[in-house]
Amino acid sequence: MNKTYQPLFTPWKIGNVEIKNRIVLCPMGGTSLFGWMEPHHLDKDAADFFLERAKNNVGLIIPGIAPLRNLIGGQWLYKAKGAFKKLKPYMEEIHKTGAKLFVQLTAGFGRSFALSDLLALPIKNKVVGALMKPILDPSYISASPSELPSRWTEDVTCRALTKKEIEDIIYAYGQTAKMCKEAGVDGVEVHAVHEGYLLDQFTLKYTNKRTDEYGGSFENRYRFPVAVVKEIKKQCGEDYPVSLRYSVVSKTKGFCKGAVPGEDYVEVGRDMEESEKAAKYLQDAGYDMLNSDNGTYDAWYWAHPPAYMPVNCNLDDVAHIKKFVDIPVVCAGRMEPEVAAEAIAEGRIDAMGVARQFLTDGEWVTKLMEDRLEDIQPCICCHNGCFTMSKHKGTGNDAPISDAQHMARCALNPLTMQNGKYTILPAKKKKKIAVIGGGVGGMEVARIATLRGHKVTIYEKSDKLGGVFIPAAAPSFKEKDRALIEWYRRQIAKLGIEVKFNTEVKDIASLGADEVVVATGAKPRKLGIPGIEKGIEAIDYLNGAAVGDNVVIIGGGLTGCEIAYDLFLKGKHPVIVEAQNDIITTPGLCLANSSYLRDYFAWKKVPVLLESKVKKVSDGAVTVETADGKTKEIKADSVIVSVGYVPAPLAEKSAHVHIVGDAEKVGNLRTVVWKAWEVAEKL
Repeated sequence: MNKTYQPLFTPWKIGNVEIKNRIVLCPMGGTSLFGWMEPHHLDKDAADFFLERAKNNVGLIIPGIAPLRNLIGGQWLYKAKGAFKKLKPYMEEIHKTGAKLFVQLTAGFGRSFALSDLLALPIKNKVVGALMKPILDPSYISASPSELPSRWTEDVTCRALTKKEIEDIIYAYGQTAKMCKEAGVDGVEVHAVHEGYLLDQFTLKYTNKRTDEYGGSFENRYRFPVAVVKEIKKQCGEDYPVSLRYSVVSKTKGFCKGAVPGEDYVEVGRDMEESEKAAKYLQDAGYDMLNSDNGTYDAWYWAHPPAYMPVNCNLDDVAHIKKFVDIPVVCAGRMEPEVAAEAIAEGRIDAMGVARQFLTDGEWVTKLMEDRLEDIQPCICCHNGCFTMSKHKGTGNDAPISDAQHMARCALNPLTMQNGKYTILPAKKKKKIAVIGGGVGGMEVARIATLRGHKVTIYEKSDKLGGVFIPAAAPSFKEKDRALIEWYRRQIAKLGIEVKFNTEVKDIASLGADEVVVATGAKPRKLGIPGIEKGIEAIDYLNGAAVGDNVVIIGGGLTGCEIAYDLFLKGKHPVIVEAQNDIITTPGLCLANSSYLRDYFAWKKVPVLLESKVKKVSDGAVTVETADGKTKEIKADSVIVSVGYVPAPLAEKSAHVHIVGDAEKVGNLRTVVWKAWEVAEKL
């Protein structure tokens, strides 16, 4: 092992429990051992997922939130005795690997529960709510410290929890923790004075307006999480470890308004001064570890950092708070192993928290230990598979229901948490496969087909592999995307897949292949606007085309907004013109990603013209009809057109011709990779 990483592989203790190394698999929504949007049971997908990671040298595993009450049906978890009976032999298997496991228990979500328009209906309509209550009660699930606006649905007010409901939750924490201990679980984690979830909402002034003993003073606001740990210790003993998921600083300006890195703002949540006091107070109450980062759902990108956030974005704040406690402190948030190792060696933190990299590559710790860093498939922080809860103005959470039921999948690794839907089995008959196009879709088909035993040749019209993902990865903040391209190129080379560069296929019949896979991508959508030819396509800009100082971007989707962000970072002056009522309205695009860009543009005063249409592009200007029906002229040294793409397949689908990626349907990396697997598995 490279000595740089050695501090990560030293033992440490949480209370009396020794952990073999300092890599913590942090909790992720959808990875609960007791299931998610279903009655409590020992979930096979999650159990298999964690056991495989345990076998690959992770030190401490903390599965995703286990609701104390079923979301469906409302049964208390501690009454699900059958699930705990099955958990006991599972823990014995975990312990054979040398790993430890804590179960994370959640009091709930409060106003942060990701209400869809459908789930908002029973809250807004009392009759519908009464009919649904025995099965699903969104009013209870989203109940908050006080009457508060939902984070997800603008016209929903979340009700306040009653004292009886609070007392029931405290009791359930103790009973459930006792069941975990009896099943051999090494400790529990309390979810959470963190990320603006229910317990956190009680601690924060802007979300807690109660006038009883659970509101007002510092001690009252923190009474709920203090009562929880005391109840757990009462039921399980003082030596049973209890971790707390903890946000050091809220990074929040107000409801639905976060503070991006570097912004000067007034904190409405927990500032550092209060956090210094709170961390010590919570330790003294009985918590044995702080599993830490920053943020709330109003500033969600701190807890779920997209590519725009700096690497190690929470380290300085977490390291600061460690000065005020004597218990171990874990730091998560785009952590880099070499930086974490140095921080551990210096005593600034005790362990490195990692979450979504474990979805992409479950063997990454083993590869790190074996000095095989080049084989680690990088997580690119896209959230396209693991966390697709999305929102724009006028909607609730508009992620597909299938995604809400099955979170924590991975855009880049279809094997993750998919219940055996995808497999790599040896081909019954080995074939000669031609793949036309060396983008991500083409490379993934070639890789999986080769692993199955087929002979694959990639035909690529340029001189390099990567396709449209090369320009997509061009901006400075896309370093993980560029690393992914290099990973693919290395895999293609290691597998010995033949690549014919600078080869444009005209006739697929001439290839002499048993099966042909078309992965030729898409072409830009054309607009019928006078003077539009004076503009350049988004892909041309990303490929390096020069632009002036004042740039109008036609289209406020993800690509257009990322281009505007890139331009601003370069010192340019972008203006976004978007026909819809919000930017980035793509369903399934995580709110953590989109809200960062919205908040950044608001901070930097990047002009965003919504419900506006470009009427004409002239030399040096763009004429726009704005939302109020008025016409205005915007100075434009350059115009970038980013209004989407349409498939451009080389050939039509047939019995032996298969189409993948954007050549079939324009989507994102998840749709490209998952479709590539579906095709490769059937070849």
